[in-house]
Amino acid sequence: MLTRVDDLLCCGDADRPALTFKDETLTYGELARRVGLAAAGLRRLGLRRGERVVVYLEKRVETVVAMLAVSSAGGVLVPVNPLFRPRQVAYVVADCDARVVVTTWERHRTLGARIEAGESPPHLVLIGDGDDPGPGATTWERLCAAGEPAHGDGDGVIDADVAAILYTSGSTGSPKGVVLSHRNVLAGAESVAAYLRHTRDDVVLAVLPLSFDAGFSQLTTSFVAGAHVVLVNYLTPAEVVRLCARHGVTGLTCVPPLWLQLATRKWPQEATGRLRYFANTGGRMPGATLAWLRDTFPEAKPYLMYGLTEAFRSTYLDPAEAGRRPDSIGKAIPNAEVLVVRPDGSVCDPGEEGEIVHRGALVSLGYWNDPERTAERFRPYPPGGGASRAEIAVWSGDVAYRDEDGFLYFVGRTDDMIKTSGYRLSPTEVEEAAYATGLVSEAVAFGVPDEELGQHVVLAVTGPTGEACDTGTLMKALERDLPRYMVPRRVAVFSQLPRSGNGKFDRGELRRMVP
Repeated sequence: MLTRVDDLLCCGDADRPALTFKDETLTYGELARRVGLAAAGLRRLGLRRGERVVVYLEKRVETVVAMLAVSSAGGVLVPVNPLFRPRQVAYVVADCDARVVVTTWERHRTLGARIEAGESPPHLVLIGDGDDPGPGATTWERLCAAGEPAHGDGDGVIDADVAAILYTSGSTGSPKGVVLSHRNVLAGAESVAAYLRHTRDDVVLAVLPLSFDAGFSQLTTSFVAGAHVVLVNYLTPAEVVRLCARHGVTGLTCVPPLWLQLATRKWPQEATGRLRYFANTGGRMPGATLAWLRDTFPEAKPYLMYGLTEAFRSTYLDPAEAGRRPDSIGKAIPNAEVLVVRPDGSVCDPGEEGEIVHRGALVSLGYWNDPERTAERFRPYPPGGGASRAEIAVWSGDVAYRDEDGFLYFVGRTDDMIKTSGYRLSPTEVEEAAYATGLVSEAVAFGVPDEELGQHVVLAVTGPTGEACDTGTLMKALERDLPRYMVPRRVAVFSQLPRSGNGKFDRGELRRMVP
């Protein structure tokens, strides 16, 4: 029986490949050994059951070992997007009250002062070449050095305990942490692996960030089937093509902007010959790109997917329907129910638009340290149901409709969140970064349609009182302080920003005013 996330390693044969990065490949047996050493090291640091461990790394072998070791030691994994800038990382570390931070020396040099200033700074574990880490820190080599096993609470973890906190942009600006139990992660792994038909013979190229729910799922859905994961830190389309050829990749999942880039490359037969499926998540796949993919990978099945971090995964379109219903997000994944409902919770008729509500074992535990936002998004279904039907579901805020055959079609969002490059980001976070520069008096961020990105960010501003806005300096500051996908594509300068009747900034009018 699988109870903890690290139990997934038991699904693979000890002598078969589990993980590859560059020229290093670990078997399931070797990966489990390294995870055990790292878990013992975390316990020796004093990590207790339920304490949070931030992993702020690009993809590498140590990243996966650390992620699984946190589970083995009884801790809670907090993977941080490697694109996050120091201000976002420092917020996450403080918000989850991290006990340990695992990162590289290079990242620590820009991050250290921000996370070491608190009353109880986390213990640092540093990877790579550097000087003596000093008090309150250790190196990865020391952490994983063989020694007397340090006993902790890891063996007492049950599947209802918290396994991970995935931080994603929130509607109020600061990132929100979605809390996943071990049961959530394991149920998601089994469900997605089932419809993708993963087996021990699959080779999955992990292109998406491991801090992203779909990226983390590339690990869990592969390990639950005993498959082989190849890690890549995406730089160029050519690298993806090369690795598909080198490793005989059978499964590849990307977001639409990445597929658009990959569609510019020539794919030789050795890169396509073993591909069994390709999958899309994080936004609608453009029709022309889907057609190109089906022509380029004629033997591969297309899986078009939709997911919520709050429920890990939600729907997929059966590959047999991709030609007939390319605009559909499909039906619920195994062991889940996805409904389209009216505001009162009653189920919409076919063709009637309503809110997507997700039920089942994958529904997460809510938002970390944020009962107010949890109560808004995680609500009983059906509303007012009796005790025998008491259940918490995710009310997504996404609008969709269902056709006569039960297939779902995504329409849009009910809030102002921006969907770009596969990420949902908060306009407030972009606005706060603009205000922090001192170069603007008013700022409103919003998304506009973009064939490649889904949406791109536009920032509308007014200059400081009585002054012009220095957009060049503003953009340089935003590029320094924000991850690349959050940086506005354009800055539009106004003498005054339009407001609605209640005095709020009128985002709808701004979208009409900015071409």
